Amino acid sequence: MEIKKDILWRVYVCFIGMLLFGVAILAKAFYIQHVEGPKWRSMSDSMHTVNVKIEAERGTIYSEEGSILSTSIPYFDIRMDFAADGLQDKDGKLFKENKDSLADCLARLFQDKSKGEYLRELENGYKAKSRYYLLKENIDFRQYQQLRNFPLFRYGKNKSGMIAEPKNKRINPFKLLANRTIGLARENAQNVGLERTYDTVLRGDAGRRLMRQISGGAYVPVDGSDIDPENGKDIITTLDVNIQDIAENALMKMLLENDAQYGTCIVMEVKTGKVKAMANLGKQPDGTYFEDMNYALQCTEPGSTFKLATVIAAFEDKYASMDDMVDINNGRWQFGRRTIFDSEPHPGITNVTIKHAFEISSNVGMAKVAYTYYGRHPNDFVKHIKALKLDQITHIDLAGEGTPVVKSTSSRSWSNSTLPWMGFGYEVLISPLQTCMLYNAVANGGKMMKPYLVNAIQEYGQPVKTFAPTVVVDSICSTNTLKQVKKMLEGVVMNGTAKALWTPYYNFAGKTGTALMANGSHGYADKIYQSSFAGYFPANNPQYTCVVVIRNKPHATKFYGGSVAGPVFREVADRLFAMNVERQRTPRQRIALDSGLAMKTTRAAAWKTIIETLELPAHDEDMPGVKWVSARIDSSHKVQLDPMDNPTTSEVPDVTGMGLRDALNLLENAGLKVQVRGAGKVKTQSLPAGTPRGSGQTIVIELS
Repeated sequence: MEIKKDILWRVYVCFIGMLLFGVAILAKAFYIQHVEGPKWRSMSDSMHTVNVKIEAERGTIYSEEGSILSTSIPYFDIRMDFAADGLQDKDGKLFKENKDSLADCLARLFQDKSKGEYLRELENGYKAKSRYYLLKENIDFRQYQQLRNFPLFRYGKNKSGMIAEPKNKRINPFKLLANRTIGLARENAQNVGLERTYDTVLRGDAGRRLMRQISGGAYVPVDGSDIDPENGKDIITTLDVNIQDIAENALMKMLLENDAQYGTCIVMEVKTGKVKAMANLGKQPDGTYFEDMNYALQCTEPGSTFKLATVIAAFEDKYASMDDMVDINNGRWQFGRRTIFDSEPHPGITNVTIKHAFEISSNVGMAKVAYTYYGRHPNDFVKHIKALKLDQITHIDLAGEGTPVVKSTSSRSWSNSTLPWMGFGYEVLISPLQTCMLYNAVANGGKMMKPYLVNAIQEYGQPVKTFAPTVVVDSICSTNTLKQVKKMLEGVVMNGTAKALWTPYYNFAGKTGTALMANGSHGYADKIYQSSFAGYFPANNPQYTCVVVIRNKPHATKFYGGSVAGPVFREVADRLFAMNVERQRTPRQRIALDSGLAMKTTRAAAWKTIIETLELPAHDEDMPGVKWVSARIDSSHKVQLDPMDNPTTSEVPDVTGMGLRDALNLLENAGLKVQVRGAGKVKTQSLPAGTPRGSGQTIVIELS
């Protein structure tokens, strides 16, 4: 019995002990979870770290003359660690002393909240001891600099708790200018343009930052753990801001005037293939125009600008020359069940030279050239088209170039009518850039250049890679063929569909194009025309090739290439020609010549002052007693001063070329009454110089 009691007693003791131990465990667990919980959770969070990528600063894209086309500027997100030691020290003395003035400064800088609202926001964050509180996002560098000097923030990160997170935003300073060609650098979508082609070069190599997780799931950077990124390299393009602006404005003007759907204008440097401008404008739903697509790379039926390839083929095979005759049959040709029409009617015109058929853009004429000489062997014609590289993309440094379509007899869609329709630019798909490359080859003496957009890749101002002009075809045709097609292209401007564009100041060559385009299921019923002009200038020494393509609205009243695309070409050519003339002038020669002409006749003393001040080359001659002189530039390029009769003689003095003050002085001293018209220098005088004068006689002088 005693043994049983002894055993039971021990069992009870063990049970009570285990019960107490269990209670102690539960109590300890409760204590850890509810009393020490925040401490241990914070410690657990601090044990979690991750590596975060630091984006490199993206490189800048420049124009050829050094203007910034696309660059990255820094923006900042401002956060606060309200649990920072500096803010919590001494019962938050620093925070309490500065919060009011800080709220006032924030309200003044951002002007989005009142001082009271910012003060409540700061106090709530401090009360909650938020570790990664977002105070303001996307502030620019100027605002960030001001922010760093605000009350509290001026004490630095550790005391103020301010965390500045830098990030880059991509901007195009010229906005619309070449926007699609330069491209867009987008975070959550695929880049376009040069930003896409050279993305790996521009973006550089990312760095790394160690981030520590804090309570609430937020992360803060660990000091001293950053691996710096390697910034991206810069791109120097071939684009010229001035030329791009000219092309963009000329294109925009015509699109607005004709309410067109879209258009493109390409300007290429003849000798090199550098693309100096590429404007692409499409109509938006609100009626405005924007660079929404790169229309220069889209393939469509080119229309009559393709006729250049047709005549090159016929001339190269020696089937014909530009003086051979072709029957255009009044601009209408029944071919099987289909009919070919000239885009502009030609009643009463039948047999003409191939040159004239080309100049007046006869579809019938070019269709007959293609069919007459290649009807039995169509693939021989196709070989010429392929030799001109019109079946291949240009490989310009832009993604998204359309794939051209040049049919052959093996194509499933080839029919009996394909060849004649190809002769005038249908049944074939090419891009405006391909057209530009072909016409540029003619301008360049037959040498076809690859179009390109980037001159060099630079790092810290030093080139690491340069791009040189690339020859695609050494000669697209013989010298004889080239001579003929050049005359024909010039003839289009002198005698053909572009004669309204002719200018007496310089010669240019080119070809108009007017193509009827299909509109989906509507077919050709909507009468949508594509107007184009391709050419080069000046014709005797080509510097630039320019191609303009505009897609008109349905049933547009004005749609011919010569009246829609041609004026855009002409405006671009006029302004570039004027710019080149200005560049070619020699400053010193201009000073001497302008001075000599602008002040042709004046006082001798005034002319001597001019010669001495401008250090002009002049003959040093003493002319005692001579008050008035006439100036000219002689064969030795020196200023020659010729004495003039003083106004005491009985003849009307010559005042042409004088300034108004000197002319009035001379004429009034001669006893004449003067009437003045205009402003500037004297252009004409009503009484010829040297004629007898009478006292009180009236003379009218016109200034310009």
